[in-house]
Amino acid sequence: MERKSFLKSLGLAGAGALIPFGRVLAGNEEPEAMPTSCTLIPTETAGPFPLDLTANTYYFRSDIKEDRTGAPLKVKMRILGVDNCLPMTNVRVNIWMCDKDGIYSGYDTPQNQGGSATTKWLRGYQITDANGEVEFETIFPGWYQGRICHIHFQVYVSSSYAAISQMTFDIETKNAIYAAFPSLYTKGADPMTFAQDNIFSDGYTYQLASLTGNSVDGYEAFLEVSVKGSGDGNGTSIGHIEKENAKQFSLGQNFPNPHNGITEIPFTLHNAATVSFDIFDIQGRKLTTLEMGRLSAGAHSVKVDMGSLNLPQGNYVYQIAVQNNDGIFRQYKLMTAAR
Repeated sequence: MERKSFLKSLGLAGAGALIPFGRVLAGNEEPEAMPTSCTLIPTETAGPFPLDLTANTYYFRSDIKEDRTGAPLKVKMRILGVDNCLPMTNVRVNIWMCDKDGIYSGYDTPQNQGGSATTKWLRGYQITDANGEVEFETIFPGWYQGRICHIHFQVYVSSSYAAISQMTFDIETKNAIYAAFPSLYTKGADPMTFAQDNIFSDGYTYQLASLTGNSVDGYEAFLEVSVKGSGDGNGTSIGHIEKENAKQFSLGQNFPNPHNGITEIPFTLHNAATVSFDIFDIQGRKLTTLEMGRLSAGAHSVKVDMGSLNLPQGNYVYQIAVQNNDGIFRQYKLMTAAR
């Protein structure tokens, strides 16, 4: 399966990003503790400048800056299932934001002067890792009249459920960033307050991202987001595609995960089928195909040796393709190589 088809399937089935190796992969450290309770993220408008990122495979990426200049910013998010407050793995997270001057890509309107319908900067999506986390490399957004500084995001749990919301920042910390780069953020401090903003005026507790860093090393924003479902990577809202796949096969999470170069992927066929696995990097480039041939119904597994593929540590997507008399069915998950 080629990149275009693979990424199109991501748009239908879900998607996140880079795992912080030093924290969970060193072998002698425990993952950060999960909170004991969580609250459903408030739903907000996707407009006025949303785009269906999955309609263009270009957006499957972690670095979304392109040619935009501004204070360097890493946006990290952890996605939790509100039912059990555990990480949601293998779900897609979309983000989109304005540039330092308050302009969005993809639009050329009187309300977005300076934008262009052909531009794609500061938009992208990733797939959540084993910790339910994604990471994007971008710039700190500016502000525009009528809105306080914010970043849009969508957590796409299944083909029938997605959570759409926005994150914002502490006013003093945010304006300090603008002041640190006066030649870039020429409009100066953001004049809006949360009470004046028509999105956050009714509350912003669960949308206030932490903001750390400095003007030399760059900044990092972090937000924990709880969505409908359980922390099993699928949620409780299942759509048509998920139901059709479930009739044909079930795909397990590779184990161990993270792994040190060799891992095993379990899967179960409900009907005899021809099976193959594609391995992709997080930019959507296909690295290899593992042909399994014709298999009988029942439990199976495939061993993946990352060393033989000469692949470094990082996150990779594996996708199963199951073909039988009923058609071709695909599903993907994300795995982490720590070697």
